[in-house]
Amino acid sequence: MRMSDFLVRELGRRQVVLFFLFATMLYILPLLLADFPYIDDNWRTLAAGNVWAGQGRLFMDWLYKALTFTGAAPNIFPLPLLLATLAMSLALTRLTFHYFPEPTLACCLVPLPLWYNPFLLQNLSYQYDGAGMALSLVAVIYAITFGGTSRIQRWLVPSVLLALAIGLYQISLNVFLGLCCVELLRTVHRRMPWAELWQLAGWKLAQLVLGVSIYAITAYPFTDSTRTELLDFSADPLLQISINSGRVMEKVALLFHSGYTAVFVVLLMCALFGGVRMGRQIRLRQEPPVKGLLLSFGCLLTLPLIVLLVPGMTLLFRDFNEGARTLMGFGVLLMLLFYLACTGLTSLHSRLPLLLAIPLLATLSLSFAYGRVLTMEKTFASSALYSLSHDISSHRELRDAKRIYMSVTYSDRWLASATGTFKQLPVLRYLLNIDYFMLAENLPSAGITNVVAERERRNATRVGYQGFPALVDSLYYRIYLIGDYGFIVMKEPPHGRLLSW
Repeated sequence: MRMSDFLVRELGRRQVVLFFLFATMLYILPLLLADFPYIDDNWRTLAAGNVWAGQGRLFMDWLYKALTFTGAAPNIFPLPLLLATLAMSLALTRLTFHYFPEPTLACCLVPLPLWYNPFLLQNLSYQYDGAGMALSLVAVIYAITFGGTSRIQRWLVPSVLLALAIGLYQISLNVFLGLCCVELLRTVHRRMPWAELWQLAGWKLAQLVLGVSIYAITAYPFTDSTRTELLDFSADPLLQISINSGRVMEKVALLFHSGYTAVFVVLLMCALFGGVRMGRQIRLRQEPPVKGLLLSFGCLLTLPLIVLLVPGMTLLFRDFNEGARTLMGFGVLLMLLFYLACTGLTSLHSRLPLLLAIPLLATLSLSFAYGRVLTMEKTFASSALYSLSHDISSHRELRDAKRIYMSVTYSDRWLASATGTFKQLPVLRYLLNIDYFMLAENLPSAGITNVVAERERRNATRVGYQGFPALVDSLYYRIYLIGDYGFIVMKEPPHGRLLSW
């Protein structure tokens, strides 16, 4: 068989599974090679901590109890992520056959952005939380694609899956709503009768309401009340939402740099062409003017709605989180563009949709670049840990101190080795999101156990302004000793130095 024939022939389910298994594993390979404990992983490893229930993620506790056969969460990375990636490959296979009953290789590229979402890299960086976040995506996909034989199954099973997804990671609700919008476009493309379209919308609405209700009964009661406070609706909430949306747009804009801008502009143009082709499908339905206008308006509304779902529900909370891990909805936006582009390009030539591999290669390249940045951060963190632990252990007064307080100085200049990479790919700094020298949780790995956690840093910060003589004066920090207590005060990282080789 010629290679050209393989690219356009129909693929079986086993072939599609193998394709997704290879593609999904390739995307997480840099994270596996880096093997870097990311932020919360440090304290969770020390305590085998599984306090997700207070965050509204009760099912994460259950997941780790099941995987570790304990009542806590000892670190078993990368096993959870590998299992979640396997589950994701099966879910993407199911979604592919849901959209394309007779899929080709090009069809398999369409749902892949749900995993090849650049901002999902931050989610997957967590050795503990990454697997649960990935499994929440899996549960959402199965909720969308489930088609039971009875009405009770079609109503109950997707609702339970949605509740499971939210209980693993609440942000996955944005993905469910976004995929519902894609479902509307799929039904239009297939010329589904009007009655069936309304029935599908009713099913999705019922599944949403029941799924949220199940979550509210099972996991939500364990949630810390401080994490559920909404915007102050007496203080111009629309202004707050618009400001937060602007902050998200600034972060997303970091992705569009250098050649990535050209790639995504071409993708957008192809998607617009596909949208025009889909508009012709509405006209060919020969609906009454009112129904045709309503259907056209609904399809046009899907794009701004999916854009809004990139931050989604996070916009409604008082403590707005602009971290990349909250932008799982960006994967749905990419998938929508891929779906429309595939529709348009297929109408021109059967092989043209294979061009969708180019933006996927761009995001894959970003994944490997991010993996290298994690390796640089790991090297810097190891060096910082050695330096600080050596200074403490080599001074008897610090070794015997009752407690050592550590301050934290936030800066984007700590990781000097990645300066060139950050300049070319600014989004990597946003994905890394590590703007501190070291966490107190790192020191026990070097045998230093009298340094207190970050919440006590204010004590060290005060000492740094008092002018006491330093016992240790290093490049990045000073260590003071007052009585039986030590104080580690971070310096501002050196700046203004150009790296040239």
